Amino acid sequence: MTFGDLFAGIGGISLGLERAGMVCKWQVEIDDFCQKVLVKHWPSVPRYGDIREVDFERVEPVDLVAGGFPCQPHSIAGKQRGAEDDRDLWPEFRRAVASLRPTWVLCENVPGIRGTILDQVLADLEHLGYATWVPDIPAAAFDAPHRRERIFVVAYSERNRLALSKLRTASCGKGNEAATPESFLLPAWPPGPSEIARIPRTTDGLPNRIHRLRALGNAVVPQVAEWLGRQIIKANEADCD
Repeated sequence: MTFGDLFAGIGGISLGLERAGMVCKWQVEIDDFCQKVLVKHWPSVPRYGDIREVDFERVEPVDLVAGGFPCQPHSIAGKQRGAEDDRDLWPEFRRAVASLRPTWVLCENVPGIRGTILDQVLADLEHLGYATWVPDIPAAAFDAPHRRERIFVVAYSERNRLALSKLRTASCGKGNEAATPESFLLPAWPPGPSEIARIPRTTDGLPNRIHRLRALGNAVVPQVAEWLGRQIIKANEADCD
């Protein structure tokens, strides 16, 4: 499976999905520091800057469009103005999906999105022809030393609902209900430290310390993206059988 990464940051989702077995075809990221990180680790992958300036009609089609759109309008640490905040870029994510029409969509954001635009996100995706599932997955479910709760939206083209249905059943067996952290601790998960390199969070004495801290704070934990990627691949393969 192929994917494109919107709001790629330092590549947390890209890294996780690649570990799951997917191939990254392009990334979109406006931040200069994050761009440098992406260039270092994905030197041959095409990159785009400001998502508002990307013509997705000219972007290579992919099986999955993923991304964690900016959380500031939705975080409880802010005013939670949601769609009224000019930093809300969900409409740009929606525009990318409408243009590219991938089979799968994977969105990430903070829990505060429940009180701002989550209903709108689900309605928009369903209007575009996708069935949706909303797991709530903390990084702690994958043995990370911090909780880091995040909301994910997994969407599958309603041309065939079977794959998403199988994904839901395999993951938590609770239909469209939010999954608990325990439901993600399947027999083979989480991988041990020897299998997944952790992103270091200590940056004292290193150059670009502020940029690194901000990038790490915004990054999606690769272990979570990898697990979701593996489930999506399994569901997709089952749907093709």
